[in-house]
Amino acid sequence: MQLLTRVYQRIAALVHELAKFGTIGALAFVIDYGGSNLLRFGLDLGPLVSKAIPAVIATTLAYFGNRFWTWRDRQQSGLRREYTLFFALNGIGLLIAMLVIGFVDYTLGLKDPVSYNIALIIGTALGTLFRFWSYKKWVFLAPSAEPEYTEVR
Repeated sequence: MQLLTRVYQRIAALVHELAKFGTIGALAFVIDYGGSNLLRFGLDLGPLVSKAIPAVIATTLAYFGNRFWTWRDRQQSGLRREYTLFFALNGIGLLIAMLVIGFVDYTLGLKDPVSYNIALIIGTALGTLFRFWSYKKWVFLAPSAEPEYTEVR
């Protein structure tokens, strides 16, 4: 019975984390997606620049939202260290998205808004999978276990 309780608790905690991560991600996505389209088709900037600028803004929002809401119970290893690592991992996630966008735009030659937006969504989804895994592993560390004290007789 304890095993089932522990499994349930782990699944419930993961679902709770995913819901918070998803909420922060949705806000960042609106900034990223809306900003990318505004810059690409409103201001006629290139496809990669149009993705990069809003991604930096969304990354900053996502860091603070995840640090102080999604994973607020996890160890804090210093704002500078966490943000630097968070930004670097986001850079990898951004690279994943930009590879998809670049492939569609430059390799396939599909420069229309529908193709751009499909590439943007696919790239963002792939980058998000990487980010969720990497944040938990390297940025927002699990709380350290309390040391066990044994009585010496």
